[in-house]
Amino acid sequence: MVIQKNVLLKNYSNYKIGGLAAYFLEVESTEELKEGLKKWNNINSEFKQFFILGGGTNILFGDNGYSGLVIRCEIKGIKLKEERIKVGAGVLMSKLLDFCIENSLSGLEWAGGLPGTVGGSVRGNAGAFGGETKDCIAEVKSLNIDSLEEITRNNQECWFSYRDSYFKTDKGSREIITEVMLTLKNKDKEEIKKIIEEKINFRIKKHPLEYPNIGSIFKNIEMTKIPDSLKEEFGQNGKTDPIPVIPSARIINLCGLKGKRVGDAQFSEKHPNFIVNLGNAKAGDVKALVEMAKKEVFEKFKIQLEEEIMYVGNF
Repeated sequence: MVIQKNVLLKNYSNYKIGGLAAYFLEVESTEELKEGLKKWNNINSEFKQFFILGGGTNILFGDNGYSGLVIRCEIKGIKLKEERIKVGAGVLMSKLLDFCIENSLSGLEWAGGLPGTVGGSVRGNAGAFGGETKDCIAEVKSLNIDSLEEITRNNQECWFSYRDSYFKTDKGSREIITEVMLTLKNKDKEEIKKIIEEKINFRIKKHPLEYPNIGSIFKNIEMTKIPDSLKEEFGQNGKTDPIPVIPSARIINLCGLKGKRVGDAQFSEKHPNFIVNLGNAKAGDVKALVEMAKKEVFEKFKIQLEEEIMYVGNF
């Protein structure tokens, strides 16, 4: 286990965008993580900027790289005990769903086709089709980067809310999710498989998966944040996600931004809440489109779009 220097982040991003990480560490266990953090403190005891990399989705790396330590979490392993699953934070959601099908476990069908890792899904309380990661969470284990203390939290202690959790707060961001305990239910294997495949096929049909992308750029807009004058108009186009929301894609489309392009970054013609990389997009191109959408939507509807993606590094 070695802390590498000057690692190209675009190779670890679904977007294929990003400069060099000054330091880069891959870990496959909590013990390796502790050892790596001790080495990091020896390298740089003052400058403790770090970022946890999972599947490379929902992240826009800066063109000028990242000055701190990027930790790629590869903690794997799935163990089943009755209707509970203990799963490593680095396990891909697709692999977890395969395990659920094999073992006739229901509760995560909504995640069919969801990219990224279990740890990333927990941190952002990922959700789709009315389901959320928090619905199945029993416990989350994490490691404090400063004290190297291992912490276990139950569902309520994770402060889950819409696309958010304790681990996105200032204090929580000093912790690295290492392991998750899920509570699921036994159901018919073929029915579970059918629903998961339906969700995967929906994503293939509706999302621009033929281009590098990092998923939805903006959170859907909570109905409570829609101006009263627009609630009747937009209410007919709302959905439950699992709270009442208006799809950001619809608002972006109403502003005429579908297909809008800066450099090789483009609001998808297929789904305008995706910005795709047509070939050689830069982080600056993506950010320009993001700012354009926020400005246009606010000027036209007085609605403030909120990013679902994270900005990491120097832009």
